[in-house]
Amino acid sequence: MPITILVLYDPKGLSIESLALAAGQGVIGSGIGEPRVITIDEATRDDLLATDGLLLGSPNWSGITGTMKLWLDEQGDLWEEGELAGKPAGVFTTGSGRHSGLEMTLLQLTHWALACGMVVVGIPWSERMRTSASYYGATSVGGVTEDDLAQARELGARVATIAAKLASG
Repeated sequence: MPITILVLYDPKGLSIESLALAAGQGVIGSGIGEPRVITIDEATRDDLLATDGLLLGSPNWSGITGTMKLWLDEQGDLWEEGELAGKPAGVFTTGSGRHSGLEMTLLQLTHWALACGMVVVGIPWSERMRTSASYYGATSVGGVTEDDLAQARELGARVATIAAKLASG
């Protein structure tokens, strides 16, 4: 039975859906996982609990959006319950400017995953990092480029691969 990776994102912003879909393609490309790509408008707590791994995205609005923060808060005390502990998570964001707080947004999403006991998955160094990428997760600035989509696909594949390794013990 293949693993399932939830690609969950706040749909505010024009580019975030492109990164979410690319991350889902990366899960498929891994050959070991199936993505479930949905927005926070559609998602439930049960969606979080039923997944083997998570890719979590929010556009940068000086950090995560208020609607993403509210959605995460409304899922209850997952950090205390341990329901997500040990599952891998990766994060992604989009923004208007390179120095507009993209890494802050990634770190806020990462903080939530760490608080839930998740295993955080980043992106290893590549030449792409010199101009457009972050260790913390997939990003897009100003408009989605092929490099941005490539890093989202890479992150999706990494989360799927790690989820499969964790699931196999």
